Amino acid sequence: MPTLVPSNEDVRVYEVAVAISPVLDQKEEANLLKEIDAHFAEAQAKLLFKDPWSKRGLAYKIGGFDQAKFIIYYMEMPPEKIRELDHQLRLTKGILRHLIVIPPNGYEAVSYEDKYQQWLKTRETQADVRHREKEEKLKKSVTDQAKRASKRMTETRPKQKETAKPMEAEKLTAELDKLISDADLKL
Repeated sequence: MPTLVPSNEDVRVYEVAVAISPVLDQKEEANLLKEIDAHFAEAQAKLLFKDPWSKRGLAYKIGGFDQAKFIIYYMEMPPEKIRELDHQLRLTKGILRHLIVIPPNGYEAVSYEDKYQQWLKTRETQADVRHREKEEKLKKSVTDQAKRASKRMTETRPKQKETAKPMEAEKLTAELDKLISDADLKL
C-alpha cells in the first residue's frame, strides 16, 4: 500500500470519503462515479489510491437511508481547489455525505475493505461462541456421566461364578429321569 507523500510543495494529499446511495443500480452508480472522477479532474486532483467499500450501516439515517456505499479516495491536489471540490460534491445528486481530511504525515493507505472481507470470513459471532461453548459443556457432561456409569457397573457387577463342568451323558440322563418320574407327579 502506498505511503501518502505529496509529489511537490504546491500540492497536498487529501483523504476524501464519499457515501453514496445504496439503491442505485449499476448503471446509475457507474455514472455517479464518473461524475465524481470528473469533479476530481476539474480540481486538478491526482488519484493515489482508491478503496471502494461494500454497503455499511450508518449510525443514523441520512436522506432516509440507514445504509450507504462508501468510497475512500486518496488524492493529491492543490489546496486552493478544495473549496470548489467540496461545493461540487455537495451538489452532486446521489452523494449522501462526503468528508475531506488531510491525513497525517507518513500515513499509509490501506484497503480496509479487504481486511473487512477477511474478518467476515473468519469471525465468530457471540451466538456462535455461546452455541459452541454449550456443545462442549454438554459433550463433557455426557462423557463424565458415561465414565461414572461404567465405573459403577464394574464395582457392582457380581463376580462371575465358576462355570460348572459339563455332566457326563449317563449322569445327566439319570438326573432328568429322577426329576420327571411318575412317582413324584402323583398321577
